[in-house]
Amino acid sequence: MIKRLSPEEREQQIVSKAISYFATHGFSASTRELAKEIGITQPLLYRYFPSKEALVDRVFQVIYLSRWNPEWDGLLRDRSMPLSRRLQVFYKQYAAMILQSDWIRIFIFAGLTRQGINDRYLAGLRERVFDVVLQELRFETGVTDPTPQQYDDEIEFIWGLHAAIFYIGVRKWVYGLSVPQDLDRLVSQKVEVFLSSAPKALRSLRRAT
Repeated sequence: MIKRLSPEEREQQIVSKAISYFATHGFSASTRELAKEIGITQPLLYRYFPSKEALVDRVFQVIYLSRWNPEWDGLLRDRSMPLSRRLQVFYKQYAAMILQSDWIRIFIFAGLTRQGINDRYLAGLRERVFDVVLQELRFETGVTDPTPQQYDDEIEFIWGLHAAIFYIGVRKWVYGLSVPQDLDRLVSQKVEVFLSSAPKALRSLRRAT
């Protein structure tokens, strides 16, 4: 006997299959194609999601927002713990979240064809991670608050750390290359490299202007 799904279960099923589809094929499919791939009728799809945009928005919520650990916000600001320890803990946990096939591939596809998803996510990333880490770095190194140009340069500096971790997932899930199995160790190395150059980099930015 085929189990009759509750509305909540049906919605979760639709979203789960949509995530799998978008991660494999991108966002070009019509709602008719999506319904066929999911295994439901187009009218049933519209009953839960009135448009493709609504379904894409739910995918964004599930992939990029619901997986964010709210404890990270407090962790990055917790000065009772050395910044090096905070970054090690955060980026190891963050890497475990983003270095997944669906996260990486949907992010790449979105960057090519649906920039709104990436814009929303990256704006939050700058506010919740980049700006906080830079503030904590300035506090630990004793440098002054940045001018607008110095701030832009600092953002580029921290992008180097974040992009290096993100690229591990690109190598694996986009290029199909092998990556080290011990991701914690790999992330730890990248954080150490960043922190070893951070004080000098921030001071150099101040002297340069």
